[in-house]
Order: sequence, then C-alpha cells, then structure tokens
Amino acid sequence: MNIKKSTQGEQIVLGLNGRLDTTTAQDFQTALLEEIKSGKNIILDFTELAYVSSAGLRSLLTGQKAVTRQHTTMALRHVPEEIMEVLDMTGFSDILTIEDA
Repeated sequence: MNIKKSTQGEQIVLGLNGRLDTTTAQDFQTALLEEIKSGKNIILDFTELAYVSSAGLRSLLTGQKAVTRQHTTMALRHVPEEIMEVLDMTGFSDILTIEDA
C-alpha cells in the first residue's frame, strides 16, 4: 500500500492505494497517528484502495479514537462499494465519518 499526502487548507489528505491489510496496517497506523498530532483535520481518500482487512479496520478505529482525543476530525472519502459493504457489515460505518465528495 502507498500513502500519498497532500494539504488542503486546514486538512491533511492521505490518499491510500492498494490493500490495507495485516502487512500494511501497522505502517498506515503509524503514519496516520503522526499526522493526527499536527492538530489538523484528516481526510482519508479511499479512491484507489482495493481492500481492507480486520487489521486495517483496527487501525482506522485507533485513528478515530486519536482524533477524538485531539478534538479534530477524520473522514473517509470516495469509499469504493466493496469496502463500504465491509464497513456496513462490521458497524464501522456508524463509527466513522464517511463523505461522498
């Protein structure tokens, strides 16, 4: 998985490409938590994300807890249908902020 970082005003956008799974989740979580420390709102662009495993879901949950403590926000954007189904089935769509645009 590759992570492409950009800044849009007061937001940091992390574009994920590939698979968020057991082999990539820890690196993603480390990068995400580092960006959360900036105090800026986080957008996770899932346009090019192909797969999320339970390890990936756990890293998203860890990020959500961190932004709550930091009093910032984290939102998922452009979530593919297959990944949205996983988020719905696991109840993560009720916990995470998911945007269309």
